[in-house]
Amino acid sequence: MKVVVIGGGPAGMMAAITSAENGNEVILLEKNKGLGKKLLITGKGRCNITSSLPMEDFIKNTPGNGMFLYSAYNKFTNQDIISFLKKQGLDVKEERGNRIFPVTDKSQDVLNCFEKKLKSLKNVKIMYEMPVSEILVNEEKIVTGVKCKNGAIIKADKVILATGGKSYPLTGSTGDGYEMAKKLGHTITKIKPSLVPLETYEQDLHQSLQGLSLRNVKIKMIDTCKNKTIYEDFGEMLFTHFGVSGPVILSGSAHLVRYKNIDELLKNKKIKLLIDLKPALTEEKLNDRILRDFEDFKNKNFKNSLDKLLPQKLIPVIIERSGINPDKQVNSITKQERTQIVKLLKEFGVTIKNFRRIEDGIITAGGISIKEVNPKTMESKLILGLYFAGEILDVDSYTGGFNLQIAYSTGFVAGEFWNGDGSFLKKEPSPFRNFAKRTVPNTKKSIDKLKKWV
Repeated sequence: MKVVVIGGGPAGMMAAITSAENGNEVILLEKNKGLGKKLLITGKGRCNITSSLPMEDFIKNTPGNGMFLYSAYNKFTNQDIISFLKKQGLDVKEERGNRIFPVTDKSQDVLNCFEKKLKSLKNVKIMYEMPVSEILVNEEKIVTGVKCKNGAIIKADKVILATGGKSYPLTGSTGDGYEMAKKLGHTITKIKPSLVPLETYEQDLHQSLQGLSLRNVKIKMIDTCKNKTIYEDFGEMLFTHFGVSGPVILSGSAHLVRYKNIDELLKNKKIKLLIDLKPALTEEKLNDRILRDFEDFKNKNFKNSLDKLLPQKLIPVIIERSGINPDKQVNSITKQERTQIVKLLKEFGVTIKNFRRIEDGIITAGGISIKEVNPKTMESKLILGLYFAGEILDVDSYTGGFNLQIAYSTGFVAGEFWNGDGSFLKKEPSPFRNFAKRTVPNTKKSIDKLKKWV
């Protein structure tokens, strides 16, 4: 069988490898001069390969349609990708937060493993600088091949679309695949950035706190209309010239982007970010800590009494928000004023204005509607022989290696050839084609069989 894979990212490379190992003739089409351009920048150039968590936790860490990935995660796990890399000569290590990295700390070495494997497969041909303009189908809605932008037509029995989303367009993720799928009748859910920094309304904070990194803080993102906590997390964040960023903020954005009526809520200033600057201390213990500091600075002004407690950039902001005269002597500060300081430190609030541009997002939320894709095979329910893999699908996870695992797992499954009755084939043509030709007898048994894979 002839298979064309469009897109040479991790999903496309895995799909090409799996298809070739199943005995198929594979052509991998990549629009760039090289493979895995986006893979190279993941994990700040170190490549957070996957997570060491149990696979059931991967679904929990996938707010964007995680259950759709159940079969794919069972078919190709985090241990499978680790084993794959080790077979190519690359060892891995585990770091904080269950994150798996190459021991070399180089994403290039991860890419090298994929390229090494692809080159070892004699039935794989890679064509660089070969963007695709159209997926070709016949009147029966069965894939026949692809048309490239240079006019070349490549015939195929199966096409795997793995072109990525719209994040980081300089890597080649420009949304081409959405348009190709849309032309064939597929629904593209609303495209938004995910794992993206957030803009805030507090302009005065942008300049005063820009560049301030906070470690070991607890955050809550709250819908103030319903007084509902949308997301909470513990970790590191960063103040920027436009708002907030950092790991906990990026993960929170993955929840916000799919929250009901989020655009309207943001416009009406109804999404609040509350930061607990001292999560290790209860309000009572924090009050005791402040009392001790005040005792040490009892003869000083309030503005000079917080050096032990807070980063320097944050002190003027806390003083201003407290409403306490900065020149007031510490020994004159009342219990009520001290309570106000405690509240500020436990619930330092900013108002979320918007997401940054999709170009600034690590991944894309939205894409090919999962209602139109068979989760067991990644095959289109509309076009026979058309498969999807990776970020082009309407699935997205938090940071921590989960999104790359989506790419490997969906790429692997898309690379397999599905037989309609639940088995996987290698070289043989599939009886699945009979369904496409509408030749299945109209019996209850046949209908029940059909329901199993749609």
